[in-house]
Amino acid sequence: MSTNIKFLKGVGPANAVRLSKLNIFTVGDLLTHFPRRYEDRSQIKLVGKLTDGEYATIHTIVINVRELKPNRRLTIIKLSVRDESGMAFVTWFNQSYMKNKFKPGMELIISGKVQKKQFGVEFNKPEVELAADFFQQPGHIIPVYPATENISQWQLRSLIRQTLNLLTSLSESSQDSLPREITAQFNIIDPISALNNIHFPADHNALAQARRRIVFEELYLLQCGLSYLKYRNKHESIGIKHAPDGDLTAAIEKNLPFELTKDQLIAVQEIKSDMEEAVPMQRLVQGDVGSGKTVVAAIALTKTVENGFQGAMMAPTEILAEQHYHSLARLLAPHGVRLSLLTGSLTGRTREKILFHIREGLIDIVVGTHALIQDDVVFKHLGLVVTDEQHRFGVRQRACLQAKGSKPDVLVMTATPIPRTMALTVYGDLDVSIIRQMPPGRKPVATYVRSSDRREKVYRFATDQIKAGRQVYVVCPLVEESEKLEGKSAVTLYEELSNSFFRGIPCGLVHGKMKSADKEKVMTDFYHGNLKALISTTVIEVGVNVPNATVMIIENADRFGLAQLHQLRGRVGRGEDQSYCILLSDGRSAETRERLNLMVQVADGFKLAEQDLIIRGPGQFFGTNQHGLPDLKAANIVKDVDILLEARRAAELTIKKPELFMQLKEPLSQLYKNNFDLYMSH
Repeated sequence: MSTNIKFLKGVGPANAVRLSKLNIFTVGDLLTHFPRRYEDRSQIKLVGKLTDGEYATIHTIVINVRELKPNRRLTIIKLSVRDESGMAFVTWFNQSYMKNKFKPGMELIISGKVQKKQFGVEFNKPEVELAADFFQQPGHIIPVYPATENISQWQLRSLIRQTLNLLTSLSESSQDSLPREITAQFNIIDPISALNNIHFPADHNALAQARRRIVFEELYLLQCGLSYLKYRNKHESIGIKHAPDGDLTAAIEKNLPFELTKDQLIAVQEIKSDMEEAVPMQRLVQGDVGSGKTVVAAIALTKTVENGFQGAMMAPTEILAEQHYHSLARLLAPHGVRLSLLTGSLTGRTREKILFHIREGLIDIVVGTHALIQDDVVFKHLGLVVTDEQHRFGVRQRACLQAKGSKPDVLVMTATPIPRTMALTVYGDLDVSIIRQMPPGRKPVATYVRSSDRREKVYRFATDQIKAGRQVYVVCPLVEESEKLEGKSAVTLYEELSNSFFRGIPCGLVHGKMKSADKEKVMTDFYHGNLKALISTTVIEVGVNVPNATVMIIENADRFGLAQLHQLRGRVGRGEDQSYCILLSDGRSAETRERLNLMVQVADGFKLAEQDLIIRGPGQFFGTNQHGLPDLKAANIVKDVDILLEARRAAELTIKKPELFMQLKEPLSQLYKNNFDLYMSH
């Protein structure tokens, strides 16, 4: 399976380069390059019954073939065919050799996309084969692969069929990477049958069985890795057993300036129960934007301090770390809890002094950025690690911070609502608490969709808000102008707005290509009110809290997913004043309208996340793979939720039987690649 693709017959160096553009480098990559759809050519249709736009197969006789030359650069080959119900035409452009392939009276099978035109039915560049050859083959469900211009469907099918024939003939191919006990219990077919029938199905039932095997294997191995982490943590790790609440925790809870919501109370109770066990806590707190996760973390940090330990809280940016520091200090410092802020911008003696205090246990809670995981940061007694906005940190960074203590409890907070199936897949090693309720008194953000012909009105409204003392965000999807996408880049938009609607108003520009320090400075100026308008790409979606910001304008809103739009909307509505989110879009497709209207109608981030997953698919839900988890090639966790739950059940059974789990060392190692040691090492 690891053999280089260039050694296959018919590949060679040139085709190997073309295949690499499809991420096909080895025989294994080729066999797991699964079809994106299938054409069922077993159902032959009459020409007279064809509808425009459908993929169809017809059985016809050639009437004639003509070569047309409208100009010197264009040659059209037009094939006229008919069946008992009518005539159809097949066209090829600049492929003169096609005229010699066909003669009147030949029986052909033609498969492709139907175009109904004034003069009749036409197929443009369809697949054509002799009827005699077609009827000799078993099964006529034909795979259609993701391909490039230089690698045709025919070439991919030919290479995959050749590889499958070779694999089937090898004796070792009969070995199954999955334990026999699991395949028998869950009725999973063997891998060779599955690969043969996912690529060249004998019939629809064989295809369904093949796909079930391949999806099950992917999800089962993923779940085994995650379940093993969870099992090992619960059964093989001895962590810190915190005592029940004492006076400090009780005093802080009693003196909170607001009442906790029911969801917050449940999350706090779940965290306390975990912390009072000897098993290290591994818990994810999922809360919608503004649902009050920080206060939940504050209570957990208080509990560890009360037990004589230190707490650490890591945020992805300096400004967020600073906000968390001030929020925690307001709640905890009056009760004698010692807090400190440690970020990358601290240098020299100030930094050395803080490091000394952490090392000597003179600081109870440290809030910081990635600076917390540097080698010279040493804790005296680290009891609890809190990471905020988890998907901004890789798995490795979370592990690095954990390693600074002796099996400390871990609390992960994310404001990205994640649908249950996604949470099972991505956070399968963590227990999950969910905060859905919003604190009372919070005004919903009024959301509107507007087309560009209302753009001037929208910006006049934003200017009025600034004149009334408020602040405004403007977000757009691109950093620089791109010919491929007609989106407004942040750079161009900043120049345009500074010279028109926002003339004379202090404006800031933030985008992903800026240096971190420059971004931080602009964000800090906006946070302190020195800037009244912030023009930005999506870098602001992570948690900055500016209560005075009341307007969020999103240009080209159709270019964002629902989850992203919801995160951006969550930047406003954090103060007492009514806030507004205005989605500017000229997108006319039904899907675009459906997505943007959902934003107007639905304020619940979890409901929006479910819809986003359904509409956009799991591949785009998180964007790039930031979790260190393997990509899914066949499984779709929206459509395959039943198989996911079966795979999870199978993984839990496997983890309890060491002899079964040991059989998976090799496939798990291949699947997790570089992350295998991180996941599996003791």
